Amino acid sequence: MRKHLYLGAAVAAAGLAALTALPASAASSSVLTYGSVGGSAVATGDVLTASLQSGTIATLYSTAAGGTGVKCSSSAFNATVVSNPTAPGTAVETLNSQTFAGCSAVGVTGVTGVISVTVNNLTYTNNVSDAAGNPVTLSPGTAGPIQTTIVLKTLLGNVTCAYQASPTSLSGTTNNTAQTISFANQTFNKSSGPGTCFANGYFTAAYGAVLDSSKAGSPSVYIN
Repeated sequence: MRKHLYLGAAVAAAGLAALTALPASAASSSVLTYGSVGGSAVATGDVLTASLQSGTIATLYSTAAGGTGVKCSSSAFNATVVSNPTAPGTAVETLNSQTFAGCSAVGVTGVTGVISVTVNNLTYTNNVSDAAGNPVTLSPGTAGPIQTTIVLKTLLGNVTCAYQASPTSLSGTTNNTAQTISFANQTFNKSSGPGTCFANGYFTAAYGAVLDSSKAGSPSVYIN
């Protein structure tokens, strides 16, 4: 009888020891997960991709309320995950590319079209937090400031306009329901270009769903 009691106690003690030996991360999730909120952790080195949210456009208008400027029907980005800590925390990505297409001018005097919209000085650093509001901060890298160059077609030939983020970083948010990352009225100041170029720009765009293209089936990415 004593032998049986001893064996039972030993088994229980071994089970408790096994439970306490489990790593803390087994019971928690990373900031970025794929498949669902609290799902599998997005791995360091994975490439995240997204295009404009369906039914939306990207705009760089001269005022926050609209006005003159440029609008684009197509845009996409890809970014590489640099770190993805256990939540709560901040994941870090590098923005490798951001493209724009289907662009046209809106109310810009003397401008008949948009030749190109190009994002300069990549890569940028993107910090994604799971704090209240799921804030995102896009900051310049070592190549230079966050800058976009727009080539406009005019009656007298093409003109080149460069705009830089002011302040130096952009602020955005993520949304798990829509699986999007959004930027609203982020300020850009003209850094070079003739008077044909509008003086300032306010950038607005929503990208989603954000996908982990390094995983089979490119599942959606969520913030915990």
